[in-house]
Amino acid sequence: MIADFSWIRPEPHGIHVVPADCWIDPSRAVDKALVTHGHADHARGGHGQTIATPETLGIMKLRYATDEGATSVSYGETIRLPGNVDATYIPAGHVLGSAQILLEHAGEKVIVTGDYKRRADPTCLPFEVTPCDILITEATFGLPLFVHPPIAEEVGKLLKALHDNPECCVLVGAYALGKAQRVIAELRAAGHRAPIYLHGAMERMCRLYEEFGVELGDLRLVADHDKEAMRGAIVVCPPSALNDRWSRRLPDPITAMASGWMRVRQRARQRNVELPLIISDHADWGELTRTIEEVNPHESWITHGREEALLRWCQLHQRRARALAMVGYDDEDD
Repeated sequence: MIADFSWIRPEPHGIHVVPADCWIDPSRAVDKALVTHGHADHARGGHGQTIATPETLGIMKLRYATDEGATSVSYGETIRLPGNVDATYIPAGHVLGSAQILLEHAGEKVIVTGDYKRRADPTCLPFEVTPCDILITEATFGLPLFVHPPIAEEVGKLLKALHDNPECCVLVGAYALGKAQRVIAELRAAGHRAPIYLHGAMERMCRLYEEFGVELGDLRLVADHDKEAMRGAIVVCPPSALNDRWSRRLPDPITAMASGWMRVRQRARQRNVELPLIISDHADWGELTRTIEEVNPHESWITHGREEALLRWCQLHQRRARALAMVGYDDEDD
């Protein structure tokens, strides 16, 4: 018999843990927030108390200039919340510091995944499968068409474009938190040791990653160099700068973008991307369904993404599931 789980309530603005009177990833300021990771659709300033991993708290301090009421929780550490609720932070594999949150109360176990992926990533710890009664899962790429290729193939495309066009640079649009650092780290893993140039908006986050032990190699600012120095180089910038006036300072840039959405050709055309790189920090369709199978919860609650298709998959496989109606969550980070 499936428990009632009345102590945890999905509300439009976040997951409410009723006995503890706290919220998970609330989209508005609350007295007590448990935060899964540092992307802006999950983290924000203004909370009375913020409970998160040290890395996420560091990211929030950098991005939102807030560290008041910060409570640090290490991976695998369990903390007791009011109302006899235990919370344990478990690696989610999404970005640096990202965590699933395991909540235990009255003999019942609920996991809130936040955003996650199942692929290896040199910049963060891998997702850990943890059994539970209710799995609250994202569904950003919750359609069967989304099958992410091996990242080595996409990095290979990037390096081939660089090799074939030595008089140009390759300008890679990548989200400033997570995606940019992963692309750089994967390039290093593939043997690319040359300097990588950064848009000024990327520098502080890259330096923060390095402070937490993520090696990114020789990084240089575009603003400190002339065009000639950047011929035959890789430049990383926010997606908004790909076709901005800023890019005119670069030597004949080949525009690339690293995103799971590059699977959709229209998205690449809309951004005038010449070299789409399908690199995602979210689980693809196969990883979403595999995670549900491996966790094997009594029920899955599906949120912020393509809920209907994943809900239908659960129904076809005789798995209990429901879609949640939540606001303030988007796919900006991929």
